[in-house]
Amino acid sequence: MDGNSPAIFSTYGERGTFDLGRALGTFLTLPFCVGLRGPLGVGKTVMVKGIADGLGISDTVTSPTYTFCREYRDGDRKLTHIDLYRIDNVDDLESIGWLDLVLEADILVVEWIERAAEYLPRDWIEVELALAGGDKRSATLCSHGADSRQILTRLKTRYVGHR
Repeated sequence: MDGNSPAIFSTYGERGTFDLGRALGTFLTLPFCVGLRGPLGVGKTVMVKGIADGLGISDTVTSPTYTFCREYRDGDRKLTHIDLYRIDNVDDLESIGWLDLVLEADILVVEWIERAAEYLPRDWIEVELALAGGDKRSATLCSHGADSRQILTRLKTRYVGHR
């Protein structure tokens, strides 16, 4: 964390997680990286679906757990969705072409971002999703750089679920 106070949101059900992702997606500038953390089943891929919707991407977003990477386009913009769940070490990152993926992405969204902690862009947003009872989720967003701080400031002032 870079010392900024995190933005904490509450969501309810898949729709709430999707809506938060969509709101975040509308504020993302190119190029940009969003890293997702949280246990299995917490809604990381649902968040990515919302981000894609916020970017205006109408493709069906699915989990890339077994393919590592999926790309979606809307005109000139490309969303690169990576899932590092099956990555164990740096050599595995190299084998999926991590550096090329990072450099070529317009919007890069990475599930299990902690597995690539040493190889991230200088400015990115970290989203940690956690179960909070029933279908409630807690989403803690932290900025890592100047652009990400501006994006989170805009999101906090415009998204209802902020607490």
